[in-house]
Amino acid sequence: MLWVVFEVNASNVVPDTMAERVKACAICHGEADTVGQHVYYPRIGGKPWGYLYNQLRNFRDGRRHYQPMAILLENMSDAYLMDIARFFSEQEPSDYQPERHIIQSSEVQLAEWLIFSGDEDRGIPACSNCHGTALMGKTSYIPGLLGLPRAYLTAQFGSWRNGGLARGLVSDCMSEIAKKLTDEEVNAVAKWLAIQAVSVKPEPAETLTPELANRCGSIVMDGPGL
Repeated sequence: MLWVVFEVNASNVVPDTMAERVKACAICHGEADTVGQHVYYPRIGGKPWGYLYNQLRNFRDGRRHYQPMAILLENMSDAYLMDIARFFSEQEPSDYQPERHIIQSSEVQLAEWLIFSGDEDRGIPACSNCHGTALMGKTSYIPGLLGLPRAYLTAQFGSWRNGGLARGLVSDCMSEIAKKLTDEEVNAVAKWLAIQAVSVKPEPAETLTPELANRCGSIVMDGPGL
């Protein structure tokens, strides 16, 4: 009998860690030390774990529509999605180079009014009410708005308006808000957010109430560890 002996080089053995398992995510979403960014893919390092977990479930379960993500996640359990979410939430926010846009003073005024004051007469709350005074989100369910390219932000607003981002949900706060904004307002807000620097992490949040979860239909409060 002929025995063939294979020598295993320890340096070629890939460790079974979450960091290795999620390397495919970096192809689109980038890594913490990567300066460049793809304008249509958001950075996910340092985002609140509850937000990430909900988005992963939304993609897997058809509440949010992007076919590559749906295929990638279709056989993953809630527990494994939670592991992924917690892993990325513990990463430092990725480097972000603020975009350079010519923004008129009237656009700055309009954007800052909507972001920090809102328009009560039209039922539009200030962005900072939910996303934090520094606009970097609130743990553990509300994402930050900074560090995102203008093209991605405007695309998200378009999806909320058209029902493509959260189709099938009974209610979704961002969909309701986006439909009240004019094209001029969307462009001003997206442009203003995209030129801001990222310097802080998400703020501690108030307790997430069932009322907020019901209003924002994309928030799911049940799951492993919740």
